[in-house]
Amino acid sequence: MRRAAVAIAAGAMAVSLAACGSAKESSDNKDSDSAAKKGDDIKVGLLLPENQTARYEKFDKPMIEKKVKELTNNKGEVVYANAKQDASLQNQQVDTMVTNKVDVLIVDAVDYKAIAGSVKKAKDAGIKVVAFDRLAEGPIDAYTSFDNVTVGKTQGEALLKALGDKAEGSQIVMMNGSSTDPNAAQFKEGAHSALDGKVKVGREYDTKEWKPENANANMEGAISALGKDKIAGVYSANDGMAGGIITALKAAGIADIPVTGQDAELAGVQRIVTGEQYMSVFKSYPKEAEVAAEMAVKLAKGESLDSIANDKVDSESAKGVPAVIVPVVSLTKDNIKETVIKDGFYTIDEICAGKYKAACDKIGLK
Repeated sequence: MRRAAVAIAAGAMAVSLAACGSAKESSDNKDSDSAAKKGDDIKVGLLLPENQTARYEKFDKPMIEKKVKELTNNKGEVVYANAKQDASLQNQQVDTMVTNKVDVLIVDAVDYKAIAGSVKKAKDAGIKVVAFDRLAEGPIDAYTSFDNVTVGKTQGEALLKALGDKAEGSQIVMMNGSSTDPNAAQFKEGAHSALDGKVKVGREYDTKEWKPENANANMEGAISALGKDKIAGVYSANDGMAGGIITALKAAGIADIPVTGQDAELAGVQRIVTGEQYMSVFKSYPKEAEVAAEMAVKLAKGESLDSIANDKVDSESAKGVPAVIVPVVSLTKDNIKETVIKDGFYTIDEICAGKYKAACDKIGLK
């Protein structure tokens, strides 16, 4: 993907930009203009990739459903399916949505390349497709996500900050996400941009299916290969994997080394409170979900996205896709109140329940 600098509220970020006024863009606008106008009685297909990461069922699904209802005077319907990390199943789910004649699809792809044929099927059936969170291949009509390179850079910079004076020349382990997820490659790119030349990467893994148990096994392998006294910190691409990594560290008797994360999952935030995990990346799922819903409703009604999509991105198979990129924040024990609590993700009572109360009291989270 070609990248150019684009200014957003959180600072400079990289997205692929497409030239305005291209033939494809003109064609897409013509298609939009000629689409049959629909009222509020629309059917939105929502396809999410897995249910192991808490965000999909806890945040994305209910938030998209709520926003679609708001935008359609409670007349719009969301038809939901979760692929449970199975790309073949997700392709079947797209086929079912096409058969059921949904008006628009919101797709968070399990495998961004494997979904391309199904996206084309939907397009051929006159169904618009919003790529949600991951930039799916195929003739998509819109895209919303976070600045994934910046996410990785934020994680890498946080790890360096945690290592402090010990950073230079120290050895870390990198636990990247799944190779089938295009976001994982961008997280990795951003992390390397911060870490390369400052620390030594002793072992690096692309973690199959983002599964915590696979991260756990990889971490056990890294500890065995490097030695438990030779690891200064761990880059983990998300909170779920961080949990598996920390379990392996504890089993080996390794404590007090920084571990990164992403997604601000409740378990991750609680580990940050106790000091087992150093940070996570807080991403405003409400904003991303609202944008996806708004894009979907507009596309279903044959309306232009010009009022909400200020960016454009290129994938390998689609150019000049209207996009909204949402900014991110580094979450540590110092800004829990200003992030997940302020945005209503969790209450202090949820975070500080049971065994976490003492740790919350210690950091002033009351």
